[in-house]
Amino acid sequence: MDRELLTHFPVVLAVARRGGFAAAAAELGMSPSTVSHAVKTVEDRLGMPLFARTTRSVSLTEAGNTFVAVIGPALTDIQEVVEHIRADKGKVTGLLRLNVPRVALPMAITAVIAQMTWRHPELTIEIASEDGLVDIVANGYDAGVRLGEMIGEDMVAIRLTPPFKAIMVAAPEYLAAKGEPKSIAQLRQHNCIGFRLLASGGVYAWELRENGADVTARVHGTTRVTDPLYARELALAGVGIAYVFEPLVRADIREKRLRWIIPDAAIEEPGLFLYFPRRASDAPKLRAFITVARDVLKP
Repeated sequence: MDRELLTHFPVVLAVARRGGFAAAAAELGMSPSTVSHAVKTVEDRLGMPLFARTTRSVSLTEAGNTFVAVIGPALTDIQEVVEHIRADKGKVTGLLRLNVPRVALPMAITAVIAQMTWRHPELTIEIASEDGLVDIVANGYDAGVRLGEMIGEDMVAIRLTPPFKAIMVAAPEYLAAKGEPKSIAQLRQHNCIGFRLLASGGVYAWELRENGADVTARVHGTTRVTDPLYARELALAGVGIAYVFEPLVRADIREKRLRWIIPDAAIEEPGLFLYFPRRASDAPKLRAFITVARDVLKP
């Protein structure tokens, strides 16, 4: 086997995974021309195209699909063997790619990464912040973080946080000017900070509890966001009522910067979980992350 050819295989896989040369180049830290050259080198040596290229898209040919299906798992196995050998020497190395919703970063992930930096300085952790559901396997992630109810049954799930409530909050200044709602129906009279779902394009209906039953409230207001963390900032600025996870505003409530509105209407979420495919369970870098997470995030 041509050694130069082997070095280009991860580039081919990145182009297949990302669906384009520019996206693969950004992921690998290469120039698009370098990525294109690597792919062309492999195609020339194999004597057949792996990708069908147009001005608008890049897709795998039949030969490309076969190549990726065989080479992808083989390279993963090689990488895991190397990582296991290094781990046996007390070193956790390589690249750990995580897909995490932005809201989970301050709630769990930042503290874990801070500790990982000290314990495993030779490991690089790459975080992709996405709120929509993604196929972590198809997109080349080692693991993801989501609410427990959003994780597929074919994944291994490790709890990161206890269950927590989704609550409504507002600044004392806003409530002093507009009054405090005492029921879900009274939300219609208030400026509520809405949330646009990027995946579907719809506006999120707040999930609440009323008289012991789950209900949804389609709220209205002058502002909508796509970043749930920004809803907190707008609430602190006195814009209106925000719907947020309680841990994100716990300190604000304690310091009286925000007030919890209609506490009985809060629903309980299952908590945040780290999830990954079963075959990745023994990966040293993932085991190291789980160990640190359990140490840092223990109740």
